[in-house]
Amino acid sequence: MNYFSHARRFLHDPYLSAGTAIPDWLGVLNRKVRARSAAAASLLTDPDPRVVSLAKGIVQHHFDDGWFHQTEAFYRLSGRLAGAVRAIEPADTSMRPSFVGHVLLELLLDDSLIQAQPEKLESYYVAIDGVDPHLIEATVNRISKVPADRLSDLIPRFVQERFLADYQTDAKLIWRMNHVLKRVGLPPLPTSDLDWVAESRELVSLHVQHLLMGEQDGLAADLLNETPRS
Repeated sequence: MNYFSHARRFLHDPYLSAGTAIPDWLGVLNRKVRARSAAAASLLTDPDPRVVSLAKGIVQHHFDDGWFHQTEAFYRLSGRLAGAVRAIEPADTSMRPSFVGHVLLELLLDDSLIQAQPEKLESYYVAIDGVDPHLIEATVNRISKVPADRLSDLIPRFVQERFLADYQTDAKLIWRMNHVLKRVGLPPLPTSDLDWVAESRELVSLHVQHLLMGEQDGLAADLLNETPRS
């Protein structure tokens, strides 16, 4: 899942919403910095309710990824999108098609959910804009073996850039996708013919309910007898 998909049900609690974004922010900041569920669970009794909400958000992120990546719809649709990438560049025998199939599916799911409730995208950014980035960095440093240096700088840029809105157009979506590919050392996708992107967008929009079949009411940290580990 992606930023909006993870957070959209929890916008009433800005720190919980921000907590669901922490694992992905760390992937952008420094892939060596990890915020795992087991470590986050140690903060669920913290006296600061903001820290508790951040911890719940981290747990929720990993819990959601756990069921989401195991659904038949995710497996089938990410494979279809990977096949579309192979079709436009048949000579590509690298891991790029599979990686793109995985990530692009998550971006397109975000866009489908945003298009269904566009007012919630503004609510999302208002929520994230209302948190204390320095508290978030300090909280991550309590549970990560590697310091999350400059995370407090990344969060305001995330709000200012508002790149989730770019997912609604095919050209901007692939531009964002190519940023991700560059970050992980893979070559960019071609931008000359994007018909396959429009087809992929329609395919994902038709299967949103199937992709979210594992979603449960309530918070993962409250639903489970034992906090999920990842």
